[in-house]
Amino acid sequence: MRKLKLREGTNTSVLFGHHDRHLKLIEEDLGVRLSARGEELTLDGTPDATRHAERVLTELATLANDGMVLQPDDITHALSALRQSPEIPIKDLLATAATIVTKKRFVVPKTPTQKAYIDAIETHDIVIGIGPAGTGKTYLAMAMAVSALLKKEVSRIILARPAVEAGEKLGFLPGDLYAKVNPYLRPLYDALFDMMDMERATRAIERGDIEIAPLGFMRGRTLNDSFVILDEAQNATAEQMKMFLTRLGFHSKVVVTGDITQVDLPPERVSGLIEVREILREVEGIAFIYFDERDVVRHKLVQDIIKAYEQHQIPPQASGPGAGAAGRRPSPGPQEKPPKPAPPSAPFTAPWGQSH
Repeated sequence: MRKLKLREGTNTSVLFGHHDRHLKLIEEDLGVRLSARGEELTLDGTPDATRHAERVLTELATLANDGMVLQPDDITHALSALRQSPEIPIKDLLATAATIVTKKRFVVPKTPTQKAYIDAIETHDIVIGIGPAGTGKTYLAMAMAVSALLKKEVSRIILARPAVEAGEKLGFLPGDLYAKVNPYLRPLYDALFDMMDMERATRAIERGDIEIAPLGFMRGRTLNDSFVILDEAQNATAEQMKMFLTRLGFHSKVVVTGDITQVDLPPERVSGLIEVREILREVEGIAFIYFDERDVVRHKLVQDIIKAYEQHQIPPQASGPGAGAAGRRPSPGPQEKPPKPAPPSAPFTAPWGQSH
């Protein structure tokens, strides 16, 4: 049993949470029993557990005293991050230094991988984020794009997504072209409206400052002074991926996101996201960031679901990172050795993009 005396004047309502919700999360995660009397806490558990709990509470108390309004999600993700990287201070994950400022909210990376992802976007011209749903790949990329537009680092944002049912099947859907493709692009609108109020975002779309379109509409273009995001890239064919990446123009950034375990392409088509891991592995200026279930920032059950599916999945027959290039359902990338870090490449001009 240990006693922890908090600094006088500590904002215990923020630190402990509504109805002591934050303390309960720490108890459940670390296997300790916490009881509070004013600014004094009693920690009951194994020596290791109480030591970890004391560290977490001390660091969180410092953030609360610095004015940070802690939420249950902050506690959950801080505890998860500490399991992965015990040496990283909680402040590095949750403090404002890592915050992305958008018009509507502050967006903060919740795990070491998310922070590495943001750092890679800041320092590389092309970043490819691969991992399961709910890990923040698209959300963080959208936050970085909106922040760059607001700071006038780019003149426009371009958001693209494959429409797997494009071609003949798309023609049978009711409505005009916008109505046909809108269901495929809706998740991008949702992420955008979470960063900007709807009226402001709509005006930006009307002016052409923000463009949301199926990947196929990008064919033949060169995109200068732009922040470009390709979402759901696992459903881009190998040909489409090459075309998309070669659209990169001067003073532009490209972020590609996708989950190689959820490919919706026909069995005979190779996913461009799977293939590109091997092809561009050693190219300077391109960063690969691999997420796993520990980076999931949705409901805790999502982590458990992803882990259960991974355990149930039959491992691929071939070994090595290139084994999945010819298939559709390789094991997730985090097990692979990530490519060596690359410094930011000089801007270059080339064509890019197309649809799924």
